[in-house]
Amino acid sequence: MKIKTKSKKVNKAWLHDHMTDPYVKMAQREGYRARAAYKLKEIDEALGLIKPGQVVVDLGAAPGAWSQYLRRRFAPDGAASGELNGTLIALDLLDIEPIEGVHMLKGDFREDSVLQQLVGVLAGRPVDLVVSDMAPNLSGIAVADSARIGHLVELAVDFGLRHLKPGGALVCKVFHGSGYSQWVKLFKESFRVVKPIKPKASRDRSSETFLVGIGPKTPASGG
Repeated sequence: MKIKTKSKKVNKAWLHDHMTDPYVKMAQREGYRARAAYKLKEIDEALGLIKPGQVVVDLGAAPGAWSQYLRRRFAPDGAASGELNGTLIALDLLDIEPIEGVHMLKGDFREDSVLQQLVGVLAGRPVDLVVSDMAPNLSGIAVADSARIGHLVELAVDFGLRHLKPGGALVCKVFHGSGYSQWVKLFKESFRVVKPIKPKASRDRSSETFLVGIGPKTPASGG
C-alpha cells in the first residue's frame, strides 16, 4: 500500500507541475504538440542553426513538436501551414499526426532497413541539420540505460558524419551521468565545434541536456 500511495503522490505532483508549467501553457496557446518545441527554439536562437531552404532530418520526432517548429521556421511568415521553403524529414517508431509539408517515416532508426529508407528519401541530397530527440525506454539500471542511450547517440553521430554538409550540424539529446563524458569525447572527435546546451525549457530536475556538433570532420559521402 505504501508504494501505491507514493505512486499516487508522484503522479499528482507531476500533474500539478505539468498543468502549471509555463511552457505547457505556451505550447497550448501557440499550437505546439509538446513543450519540447521550446527546447529546439532556444538552441536555434542561441546558435542560429535553422535557416529557410535547408534539408533537415528530425530523428525521434514524435509527437512532432520539433518538426512543427522547423516547419514554421521554413515558412515565409512563420505559418503552421501553406508555403514551405525547405525539406523536412521526420522519423519515429511511433505514429506522428501529419504536419503539412513534412515527409513522415515510421520505423526504428536502429534497424538498417529503416536507415536505408531514410537515405532513399534523401536521394543523395546532403543534409544541413540533423536534430535528434531520440531516447530509449529507460529501465532505471544505470549501466544498461547508459548503453542504450549511447547506442542512439553513436547512430545519430554516424548518420551526421555520412550525410551532413561540411558546415552542417547535429543536435542530439544526451543525459548527464554515466556515459556523458564519452559522448562529449565522441562529439569532439567527430565535429570541429561542440557546444553543450541545457535549454531553460528542459525541466530543472531532468538530467537531459543537448550536445551540438557543428562541422563534421569526415566529409559527407551521401551514402
